[in-house]
This record gives sequence, structure tokens and C-alpha cells, in this order.
Amino acid sequence: MNKLIMTAVLLIMATVTVFGQNEQPAQPAQQDTETNRKRNESDRKVYQLALRYNDLPAARIKLLELIERNPTNIQYAETLASLYFESGQYTSAAIAALDVLEASDKSLTGLEIAAYSLEQLGALDRALPNFERHYLLTGNLFSLYKTAYMQYSLDRHEESLNSINMLVKNNKSSEEKVGFPKEDNTQQEVTLKAAALNLKGMVYMSQKNKTEAREAISQALELQPNFELAQENMKEVQKM
Repeated sequence: MNKLIMTAVLLIMATVTVFGQNEQPAQPAQQDTETNRKRNESDRKVYQLALRYNDLPAARIKLLELIERNPTNIQYAETLASLYFESGQYTSAAIAALDVLEASDKSLTGLEIAAYSLEQLGALDRALPNFERHYLLTGNLFSLYKTAYMQYSLDRHEESLNSINMLVKNNKSSEEKVGFPKEDNTQQEVTLKAAALNLKGMVYMSQKNKTEAREAISQALELQPNFELAQENMKEVQKM
């Protein structure tokens, strides 16, 4: 009889223990969430201070900690990629941006940084898809111009001409401008339409098509008579 009572008591105790274990996680989970929130807040404050004092290594460390703690928040990863890019660390910027795009392929920040970083590294074939996608998502005409230029640089001439024609036909290309270096080391601003027509001439020059090259560059100079690069290209066309 005593054995039966003891067995019953043990069963009751075991049942109580199991229920107690099942009910426990709710409180620690809340505590963990609150702890993470406080740590995030602290890290963001340190990050802002690091930026204020231009201590980029400290700022990046805090961003890395925030990324590790908040893997689904791509804003921290985007900010890290931006810091790398702004400090000229193009390899790190490209890797960080590509990680962002792996998490969200519609991140405009990720696309821009990946495109420009890979271009700086000379990886034009990898930069091109990011410029293309950025244009498709935003309609940004400069991204379309960069797409055309990348295609030209990779000897994908027909694709480049298609992109150039899209750009020239867009009315906004007569308003938006892009900068080109001059011989005196200053910058010259020309319309995207003039830049695109000059690029069109460069494509035809690569194809040894003197007639089409002259026509395209002439159109660029009609829009922008003082366009130095187009003037130099016209001189080269005359020598063909």
C-alpha cells in the first residue's frame, strides 16, 4: 500500500515538473527579446558616436554585431556595405552588397554598391547585371547609361546599341546630365542624350563603321558643341 502511495506521489510530482517545464520558456523568451532590444539600442548609440568621431573601424564593428544579432534586418548590412564603399574598400563593399542581395534581390542600395564596387574592381561582367537590374527597378537613366557603357566595354555591341537607343528616345535624357573629365582636370557636364550619342559613335568606331560613327558623334556635338570627349572622338573618326 505504501509503495502504491509512493508511486502515485512520484507520478504527480513528475506531471507537475513536466507542466512546469512546458510553461517556463515564455518568460525567458521575453527576457531575450528585451535584452536584444537594449543591446541593439546601445550598439546604435556607439555606432553614431563612432561616426561622429570618424572612427570607421569602431563603427563597422558595431554594425557587424548588429548584423549578427539581427540577421533579417538588411538595413544594417546595407549600411555596412555603404561604409566600405565610401572608404574605398571596394572588395569588402562588393562582398557586403552581394550578401545583401542574397537576402533581398530588390535592395536598391545593394544593387548600386555591388555595381559600382565591381566596376571599380574591373569585374565588368559582374557589375553589368546589377546596373541592368537597378535600371529595371528604378527607371534611373544614369543606370541605363552605365549599362550601355558596360555592354560596350564588354564588346556586346548590339546590346549596347539597344540600350543607347532606349536612352536617346527617353525625353528626360535631354534634361539629366552626367560629368566627364576635361583636359584641364575639371569636370564638364553634358546631357545624358549627348553622352549616349557619343557612346553610340564609340560603338560604331569599334566596329570600324566610319559613316555611322561620324553621324552619331555629330548629333552629340549638335546638342553639346563644347563636349570635349565627342570632339576628340570626331578627330579619331576623321583618321579612320
